[in-house]
Amino acid sequence: MAIPATESLTLPVLGMTCASCQHHVEEALRSVPGVESAHVDLMAHRASIVFDPAVAAPARLVEAIRGAGYDAVLPRLGESGQSPQDHTPDPARKAWVTLAAGAAAMFLSMPLGSDMGSLDRALMRVLPWLYSLSPDLVRWFLLVLTAAIVVWAGRGIYASAISALRHGTTNMNTLVGLGTGVAFAYSVYATVWPASGRQVYFDAVLLIVGFLLLGKSLEARAKRRALAALESLSHLRPATARLMHDGVEAVVPLDEVQIGDNVLVLPGERFPVDAIVVEGRTTVDESMLTGEPTPLPREAGERVLAGSLNYDGAVTCRAESLGSSTVLAQITRMVEQAQSSRAPMERLADRASSMFVPIVLGLAISTFVTWWSVAHSLPLALANTVAVLVIACPCAMGLAVPAALTVAVGRGAQLGVLFKGGEALERLTHLDVIVLDKTGTLTVGRPVLEAIHLAGPQAGYKEENFLLRMAAAAEERSNHPLAHAIVDAARARGLAWPAAEDVQVFPGRGLSATVEGNDLLLGNEALFEEFHIPPFPNGMPPATAGSTRLLMAIGPVPVGCFDARDALRSDAAKAIAGLRRSGLRVLMLTGDSAVAAAPIAQQAGITEVEAGLDPAGKLARIRALQHTGLHVAMVGDGINDAAALAQADAGIAMGSGADLAQEAGDVLLLRAQPSAIPAALDLARQTLRVMRQNLAWAVGYNVVGIPLAAGALYPSFHILLTPWLAAAAMALSSVCVLANSLRLRGWQPTPAR
Repeated sequence: MAIPATESLTLPVLGMTCASCQHHVEEALRSVPGVESAHVDLMAHRASIVFDPAVAAPARLVEAIRGAGYDAVLPRLGESGQSPQDHTPDPARKAWVTLAAGAAAMFLSMPLGSDMGSLDRALMRVLPWLYSLSPDLVRWFLLVLTAAIVVWAGRGIYASAISALRHGTTNMNTLVGLGTGVAFAYSVYATVWPASGRQVYFDAVLLIVGFLLLGKSLEARAKRRALAALESLSHLRPATARLMHDGVEAVVPLDEVQIGDNVLVLPGERFPVDAIVVEGRTTVDESMLTGEPTPLPREAGERVLAGSLNYDGAVTCRAESLGSSTVLAQITRMVEQAQSSRAPMERLADRASSMFVPIVLGLAISTFVTWWSVAHSLPLALANTVAVLVIACPCAMGLAVPAALTVAVGRGAQLGVLFKGGEALERLTHLDVIVLDKTGTLTVGRPVLEAIHLAGPQAGYKEENFLLRMAAAAEERSNHPLAHAIVDAARARGLAWPAAEDVQVFPGRGLSATVEGNDLLLGNEALFEEFHIPPFPNGMPPATAGSTRLLMAIGPVPVGCFDARDALRSDAAKAIAGLRRSGLRVLMLTGDSAVAAAPIAQQAGITEVEAGLDPAGKLARIRALQHTGLHVAMVGDGINDAAALAQADAGIAMGSGADLAQEAGDVLLLRAQPSAIPAALDLARQTLRVMRQNLAWAVGYNVVGIPLAAGALYPSFHILLTPWLAAAAMALSSVCVLANSLRLRGWQPTPAR
């Protein structure tokens, strides 16, 4: 039975204001037949959908969003669903004009109150003209002013509320629209049919709308700062390239560059594509891609990444990867997907947000009925009801987790730590054990050949160079660090070799190949036992401590071995010490021999070491730890570690930009330095703390604010919250959540000790 093919699509969504909107759009998309999953990102205003194109056409998805009361457009070919908020006018100017009008309305409304307090008597002495104005004239002036300002500045609020009502849903604008609408309608009634005791609330309407717009402006600016890391990545790629053809330079649009073209990059310019340097020498800054703060030297034969900055040399490069295939594009996609992901903690907030507005509407009705029946005062009941409607803020609850996650993922990317999403980030905060591979993780991963041992004259092969060139021919097809050591040594000796045939890799053990008609086997003792290769005729000298041995056989005959030595990374010992200080148990699992592993473990400060493990052995060991109830993280760098990375509660893949497409696990460390491991864990813990703080604030704000607005303190303290103060508190609530999340932008890893 054929598995239906699915496609992914990202759509910009317009008109969302709170978590309720997010929930409605998700439900509308999931109701479309053929949609496998749908996630809406309130921060970036976009929807990520996985669907069966044979059942659900993209146009049908747009219709579903519009049917829910929002708007969406299909991105043009080659574009992603860019956040539409970048093109939304900042409402700051409208907010300040509305607030100024509200302040003026409050000033003019003072003489209209039914009771004259001490403030009114003082103002009457200072500004007698204010109290000489005709009350009816003032009311009509305020009615016209309020109507004009609300239509100009608050049209979007009421349009959103009406659209939601028309589609049978509710959102934050429903609460604000209903609250201000009731206040305005009563004020119009009190203006047209004035009577004793009938107050007007035009000032409250203006101040509520003004504070809401001011909150939206501050929120939009905070969101742009939160998404700044992703935006900065998108700006790294230049729009043009200097194409070299037959010695002639031509500046062309980047889209015209083809794989294999020669591109000239001058000092101070960014590399437009992933490429290999063919001429020249320079240093490059890859800090925005990998978090590596030190400029790196690059010369002929070495790789450069699109988006990295060329410092001090003009170089000609051969294009290798273009457009969406570049490391920069892959990093951007990973960061974008991670920022749009859903953290487990967010599920609780989602459930609460989906019921929030209906509950608040019910509380507002209860507030009105209670005050009307107890105080027998329509103005008092009306004011408290409006305060309840406008103080409630589902935005803070909806933004609590995604705001922190968005900033943390962006900050991690700047430091060379790529989180796959919110769930991966949360898993990093609940670990008991961290398991590390040796080669390429704790060590540099570029071992150097230090000795070649021949099996003796009985084997029939007496020359080191013969064995080395045969081994190099086979290992050239492998990406294992020992393979690099063999090939580098052969090249250093000026050897040449033919292409190998029938290369077969045995993960964690070695490989077999045919070279010049000879069947070669290169690997560890386990592989030799598997192929029943007899022992070396005269034995082999023992490997020196810290070196790794690679055995070689031609046919069934053992012919020699190679000893290579790798170096411990300079920051490994400090990183391990940092992990221990955080309370983690640290283990090393390696496929290398105990002779090679023990000195490295000792230098790194690791006391628990298990050597000679193949991929299945590492997998079994992690499962055994998990069966005891421990939460385990695995740190590895190669294909050999893929199964263990997938099995672990949290998989951390060490790698470089060149290997990004093969990332495994939940986190990718672009810098491939052990010090990035505790940094990733610390950032995850700090992010979780901020998420909890945000949720506590969002829940606590509504738990305290709504009863306060309803008049809970009035019986004991005679304290009431005016509608405009409720609006100010509502506007600040989501801004506080975003401001707390933005603290993660400045997070720095603790220096290793």
